[in-house]
Amino acid sequence: MQSVMIVVLGLAGMAFGWFVYSRFIATKIYRLDPDFVTPAHEFRDDVDYVPTNKYVLWGHHFTSIAGAAPIVGPAIAVYWGWVPAVLWVTLGTIFFAGVHDFGAIWASARNKGKSIGALSEEVVGKRTRALFMIVIFLVLLMVNAVFGVVIAGLFVDTSSAVFPAWSAIAVALIIGQLLHRNFNLTVLSVLGVAALYASIYLGSIMPIELPDQMLGLGANANWLIILFVYAAIASMLPIWVLLQPRDFINGMQLIVGLVLLYSAVLISLPDISAPAFNSQVGVDSPSLVPLLFVTIACGAVSGFHGIVSSGTTSKQLDKETDARFVGYLGAIGEGSLALITIVAVSGAALAATPELWHALYEQYGEAGAATFVQGGAQLIQDGWGIPLAVSTTLLATMVVLFAATTMDTGVRLQRYIIQEWGEIYGIALLKNSIVATLVAVGCCLFLAFGAGGASGSGGLVIWPLFGSTNQILAGLTLLVISVMLIKLGRPARYTLIPMTFVMITSAWAALLKLIEWYQAGNWLLVAIDLVVLVTSLLVILEAASVIARYRRANYASEPL
Repeated sequence: MQSVMIVVLGLAGMAFGWFVYSRFIATKIYRLDPDFVTPAHEFRDDVDYVPTNKYVLWGHHFTSIAGAAPIVGPAIAVYWGWVPAVLWVTLGTIFFAGVHDFGAIWASARNKGKSIGALSEEVVGKRTRALFMIVIFLVLLMVNAVFGVVIAGLFVDTSSAVFPAWSAIAVALIIGQLLHRNFNLTVLSVLGVAALYASIYLGSIMPIELPDQMLGLGANANWLIILFVYAAIASMLPIWVLLQPRDFINGMQLIVGLVLLYSAVLISLPDISAPAFNSQVGVDSPSLVPLLFVTIACGAVSGFHGIVSSGTTSKQLDKETDARFVGYLGAIGEGSLALITIVAVSGAALAATPELWHALYEQYGEAGAATFVQGGAQLIQDGWGIPLAVSTTLLATMVVLFAATTMDTGVRLQRYIIQEWGEIYGIALLKNSIVATLVAVGCCLFLAFGAGGASGSGGLVIWPLFGSTNQILAGLTLLVISVMLIKLGRPARYTLIPMTFVMITSAWAALLKLIEWYQAGNWLLVAIDLVVLVTSLLVILEAASVIARYRRANYASEPL
């Protein structure tokens, strides 16, 4: 019954976050105005700035931020035991991720839809923008390069997921056209999800594989190139043509997947095999504190969410009051995915006994998306009696589609950053969307094949930096929101306290890794880690100076 307890308490906490805490933040702190003219209306171009139904926008936002991270992070972090993982996911969703994502959308919408990097100039100062955008570009580079590797690997390992993954694009293109013509949203949702699940069944009986060798490259490398060609095209299309409807349908299929998984827990009542706290952690294993807080990022709080919130979501916000639904509820959706992942990889569906579980989790980092697919598929079969082959394809497709939509959005965001650099430094060529997209994709492929050789796995070389860098970015985003609140004379403690916790734990983790890589002589990771740490420290000092000047000028009358 421990699995049911985890589900009930976790979801109850998230319900408190949505019905109580987010309403307080919306009315008392961000003070949303239903009459405020959002950038989607002010700068409407039907390419990037498009007023969007809040349910459709929730689907886009949620699937863009989710990717594989709220699955991979918790699946790894259960290594320390299920209790710390559940606590961080639940409390992180309520008090960290929801406020962070919601706040980034609100702050960007209040400043003409500017990205969090560009916004930092308005709120903190010009020097901050250049520093901030370095960290953002590095995070996007890591996400795009590595998610490409993850998807390619899943296509090779689970060939039954190939057909439904690409079928989703065709379904999204049709739905995008119908949505643009104001076709009934409920009918489209039902038809879109039905088509997607039909393709999942067809995929389970009709796997698609690339040849082991083609054009001198292996199957993984060829899938990687195909994925980046697709992402480049998708990132330049008007957002309503493919990205919005694709993300919306993916969001709907996630809801179906979550219902299947959560109800399977209530039907089968699986035991928990994992320990509450793992006492068999190896001597050389990483410490729970601070590593837990950078291992579980998406699903608790993640800097990548701030890039999406201020990069694409804020440009589609129809009404400012929709920011709570899209941002905070999007974080809850991700938290609920992370929560059920913990149950799937902790329970008897994955390992029937504690001994078998410890064998699977013998070393830190050995579990991941495949562990979730294995445990979750068995859980669905135990609860619903769905054949294992079908449930495995269903969950593998869910992971692929999430990672792919994040990659789509990531390339578009990388293009925005490069175009912003063109504006800042007066480089006319970089302002062009086609050139900026080619530069973005070129950087990812250069990293993939330059550092990884013919396998295309070069993104994995710098991936160890992602956890701490991503969380440092979350802290910096909360810092910008806090400075903005202080300047508006509003209480900032609800963003400053999470910011302080995230910055301390992520900087601590980055320093531990810096020492480890220095001792191992891994100079590339040492150099990048130092750049991130120094850059974040300079941003913090700049922000502290701005806060101090403002409070002196206003006689320190506003409470923090």
